[in-house]
Amino acid sequence: VGGEVIGNMPAAEYRKKRKEYIPKIKECFERLAEKYDIIVIEGAGSPAEINLKDDDIVNMGMAKIADSPVLLVGDIDRGGVFAQLIGTVDLLEDDERERIKGLIINKFRGDKNILKSGIDMLEKKAKKPVFGVVPYADVDIDDEDSLSEKFERKSKNAVIDIAVIKLPRISNHTDFDVFDRIDGVGVRYVRNVYELREPDMIIIPGTKNTAEDLIYIRENGLEARIKQLAAKGKPIFGICGGFQMLGESIEDREGTEKKGEYKGIGLLPIKTVFSGKKTRTRVCGKFKNIGGIFEKLNSVCFEGYEIHNGVSEMTDGSENMTVLRTEDTEKNDGVNKGNIYGSYVHGIFDSKEVTEVIINALAENKGIDMGKVKAYDAQNYKERQYDILADVIRENVDMERIYKVVFGNL
Repeated sequence: VGGEVIGNMPAAEYRKKRKEYIPKIKECFERLAEKYDIIVIEGAGSPAEINLKDDDIVNMGMAKIADSPVLLVGDIDRGGVFAQLIGTVDLLEDDERERIKGLIINKFRGDKNILKSGIDMLEKKAKKPVFGVVPYADVDIDDEDSLSEKFERKSKNAVIDIAVIKLPRISNHTDFDVFDRIDGVGVRYVRNVYELREPDMIIIPGTKNTAEDLIYIRENGLEARIKQLAAKGKPIFGICGGFQMLGESIEDREGTEKKGEYKGIGLLPIKTVFSGKKTRTRVCGKFKNIGGIFEKLNSVCFEGYEIHNGVSEMTDGSENMTVLRTEDTEKNDGVNKGNIYGSYVHGIFDSKEVTEVIINALAENKGIDMGKVKAYDAQNYKERQYDILADVIRENVDMERIYKVVFGNL
């Protein structure tokens, strides 16, 4: 709640307690409302889950809290879009139905003229106008953790093979998309030893529960295989929870994620202790004291963010591998030992310079001449992709109606 872990509970217990969080939700919303002219509130699941409506705080319940108008969007690519939209409107209460100002059909493939008769009937039955039909667009924007198709995708034919451990509770998986967009580089998400094989680099990503996922890779043999490959000099990079796993131990006395003391993988000289306080901040930083295969990262700058529980401390007097700066503080972060690297910073790979150093080092280590690696500025790339999406929306949705909804004139 508000970026802080407040405990673990079964779904039934959470349902009983979640209305207690409404004051915090209001506080967050009001803080945003003071700062921004327009706030977009994305719902979760369907607003017509009638067995959950009494305790709803994410769909129509949130719209009521914010006194917000609603646009109802249906995904035609999954099929049954007319039933989705009409059924949802019919299952809402009168006051909820009143909040819906318009309908949008998303991810349509083909000739929109074919939909004309269906849209006419939809507007008649739902008694709501259709603001537009958005085509299925070739836009490369970040996936949600739980919906990403890349976890199932087979690696492209690549000369540089990067394996990301697909933890059951993986988070912030978009940290590694930058590599997958470089010609000749492939990123695979692996669940077991058979899938891992012997890649050019292994990444252990962030997780929503470090101890649980550490136990998972220990029990399925991935930990042992990672240690074998580390002994061969294979570069391994842990981010956030993955960084914590690479250490000697994890201690969670308060049960912030999973109460207990756990032996780490033991590849980095750190011990991590969890507490109730969570680090949440944007940072910019610079590499220092880097050795091993990525030694050319020294003095290279990057930007990113921290969002984690736990504090990690050195056990052998080693120096940190990065220095981080926020608006008002400076601190050290990360550890490097041989070809093992770890950092709390999400987005550390997004810097064009960081990516180029890593890929060139992996290619050189493999005896491959990739020529000039064409990395890119991840932030600018993302902005361009959202500009493309914005153009698609403008061309296919009645934006004048949208603006009237936003500013209370419809």
